[in-house]
Amino acid sequence: MKFKFLITLFVLCIALLCFTPAAWAFCGFYVAKADTKLYNKASQVVIARDDKKTVLTMANDFQGEVKDFAIVVPVPTVLQKEQVIVGKPKIVERLDAFSAPRLVEYFDPDPCEQSYPRSSDALMPVPRPLPPAARSARGENLGVTVEARFSVGEYDILILGAKESGGLETWLKANGYKIPRGASSLLKPYIRQKMKFFVARVNLDKFEQSGYQYLRPLQISYTSPKFMLPIRLGMMNALSEQDLIVYILSPQGQAEITNYRTVKVPSDVNIPVFVKEEFGDFYKSMFQTSYTKEDRKVAFLEYAWDMGSCDPCSAEPLTNSELKDAGVFWLDKSDDPKAPPNFGRSRNINISNNVFITRLHVRYTRLGFPEDLMFQETSNRENFQGRYILQHPFTGKTKCAAGREYTRGLNRRYEEEAQTLAKLTNWNIRDIRQKIKQKNQF
Repeated sequence: MKFKFLITLFVLCIALLCFTPAAWAFCGFYVAKADTKLYNKASQVVIARDDKKTVLTMANDFQGEVKDFAIVVPVPTVLQKEQVIVGKPKIVERLDAFSAPRLVEYFDPDPCEQSYPRSSDALMPVPRPLPPAARSARGENLGVTVEARFSVGEYDILILGAKESGGLETWLKANGYKIPRGASSLLKPYIRQKMKFFVARVNLDKFEQSGYQYLRPLQISYTSPKFMLPIRLGMMNALSEQDLIVYILSPQGQAEITNYRTVKVPSDVNIPVFVKEEFGDFYKSMFQTSYTKEDRKVAFLEYAWDMGSCDPCSAEPLTNSELKDAGVFWLDKSDDPKAPPNFGRSRNINISNNVFITRLHVRYTRLGFPEDLMFQETSNRENFQGRYILQHPFTGKTKCAAGREYTRGLNRRYEEEAQTLAKLTNWNIRDIRQKIKQKNQF
């Protein structure tokens, strides 16, 4: 029996997440996006952060018997029942669709029906638009204390304190939590930092009574100067590389990782038209190539934008009501819950409270990322997106000098696109050229 569960990287399980694409575009049209369905082991987490307050939405897929589900999440403080809610699964899907790297296509006009620029200029990429129930006695013997106990929806929650990692691992196993072997070594750093442990598992009776087919995400809120994401526990049963997508929502601007380098994914490049049918393979190959080039020790920025606008728009921007569901707590209560009302092309939608989204993609292993992710808010509001351009040639007959010059320049353009694609993906250049020919571009 397989139950999909939206929960975060911290779950002690293997992840797989698939979302349904949506689509529109600005200037030409948007044709595909590199959302999380590309990755077999992709975890997602949404962090809404302002000053010292954090709202964390944990999203992932749990595969297996629902009775075996359990998570252990380090948190900086004891959480009370009012600080934990069951979230809405669609929110993570919406954020993914809005911020995913995207493929866009444009069509060359008839060169004889306009004042066509010089051939060298004509072959330049299309410019990017300007940015606008614990056993208490045994627990004490093991150094484990139950700080809080409550239920939320279909989940039974414990907040634990611990004095040493071996005792915590033993306590969890003795109380029916199935955690991987060797958890003690990964729990130890959090105990040294005097962090607490948010522990959740499914109440089977409540789950059956709820009528839900899938388990739902958990959302926690707390106040702490620590702006971090404890990814180490997610490595307990990781047999290979893991992908983590972090959506950070802030009223300030871009969020940055302070203890690892962050680089932008390659963007705003023209690639051959045949990639339209292979965009998923393209993006996975491009990401792996960039990841290897950066020595497997960086985070990648895939998107950074004010959520009141998008250009091009790969999905409708989130309404204020949806943003609040995602944890954004600084929106004015007087805002129209259905704003923004329209979904057009290049939009500057008036949202009275700033919400800036940063999408970070981390591929990690236990050796490559020995530390948890540490973040900071910045005032940088520079827009960025992973964006890849298909430039369709004009296929009609040309009977003017500008048209003949345009046609002569196409072969050079195709070769430049082939070279770009080979460099980005490490695909064989001869295979790329052959696919271009099969598209009748020569």
